[in-house]
Amino acid sequence: MPRVAIVGGGLCGFVAYLTLRRAGIEDVTVFSPDADPAATFRVRATAIRQTHMRSESDGHCLPTSFPGLAVRESLARRSVAPVVASVLDRYHATVGTFLAHVEEQRVRSGWSPVPTRIDRICAVDGGFDLGGRGVFEHVLVATGHPGLAVPEELRDDPRVVHAYEPHDYAESVCVVGAGLAAATEWRNASAAGARVTSVRRREPVQRPLNVPRPLLTKRGLARFHRLADDARAAELHDLLAPSYPREAHVDVPVETHVNGADQVIAATGFLRGYRHDPLLAPLVEEHELATVNGWIALAPDATVPRLTDRGRTLALAGVAAQWSYPAADTLMGARYVAHGFARRCRTR
Repeated sequence: MPRVAIVGGGLCGFVAYLTLRRAGIEDVTVFSPDADPAATFRVRATAIRQTHMRSESDGHCLPTSFPGLAVRESLARRSVAPVVASVLDRYHATVGTFLAHVEEQRVRSGWSPVPTRIDRICAVDGGFDLGGRGVFEHVLVATGHPGLAVPEELRDDPRVVHAYEPHDYAESVCVVGAGLAAATEWRNASAAGARVTSVRRREPVQRPLNVPRPLLTKRGLARFHRLADDARAAELHDLLAPSYPREAHVDVPVETHVNGADQVIAATGFLRGYRHDPLLAPLVEEHELATVNGWIALAPDATVPRLTDRGRTLALAGVAAQWSYPAADTLMGARYVAHGFARRCRTR
């Protein structure tokens, strides 16, 4: 029986693959319709005209945090400035630097996904059947966000385009949202000469990382894992509120409606919750998995308790793993999940 499978070949799946290979696990099958692990990121970064990464030095695909892109840039420039900026959470590699790093690792690692999309996961004796593509003992699901979110009241508005879809700017633009994509669109539309206004349900939080630094530590994460289900869901709701680094801020007029704008940009992020995921929704229903407010209730190592035992492992990565690691949809979070998954693959 093939031992290990990764379902999804985006950046989280790629980080997991590199981590497994570093751990000495060679028998790894990746299922992905796209051979480029940065394909989705590339499209979305291009759409919002992103020039720099949100994350600091941990924003890379290598299995270990050190050395990161800040160290590499310091060596290339013969300057400690990038490393100092990283320590202060102020280092942001360019998108070009990051994409070159991904391509270098893709070629070097021998990354070669099976070009198919898995549409069903079913637990069987000793493993998991991946839609007729084989039965695997250990499976990591890294399928990414299930789709782009557009407010219900805007879905039939012909002026609307999502921030992560290719678009130009009209003469007057209303940006709906308050996170990093919204802040980037405010700046870009203003730089393009558009009259920009903002509609948002709440004032955005300005912070350098996706979640506060304490939650990226062992002590902070242990406290998070000790929370009761309702308390953890409430904290996740607060942690995942829109935010962006202080340097991305730009002052724009705030409106309460989108009337009068030639173009409406929905910088409203992604659909959330397992119900929107075509792979996870039937998995929850068929196997009666425990859920809390749209989250699959995972173990601290991002495994699915009901379907994981001494002989098999089912783990989730990316946004679906935020129940275990609030920043799971970042590259740092991908490493957290990947290392836990690798330990299970090596010891079972």
